[in-house]
Amino acid sequence: MATPSTSEILSLFRSLLRTARQFPDYNIREYIKRRTIDSFRENQTLSDASSISSVYAGGRAQLEVAKRQAIVYSLYAPKVKSIMDVNH
Repeated sequence: MATPSTSEILSLFRSLLRTARQFPDYNIREYIKRRTIDSFRENQTLSDASSISSVYAGGRAQLEVAKRQAIVYSLYAPKVKSIMDVNH
């Protein structure tokens, strides 16, 4: 696999954050946002092409899992909003 470009990496980051917003549950939504930001910060210093490609492929896989989970969570969303969502 070719090394992903900076724009592809940023696109993955934005897609993960966008997918996080689809979760109806506040705790899960915030967890995914925090996990995404932490993972990208942790890996921002990678310089080896194979490591970058490997981490990028893992991120793409996580994006697909998050998209599927967002659909499942929306089907079984609680009827009552979280106290954290009431003020937003």
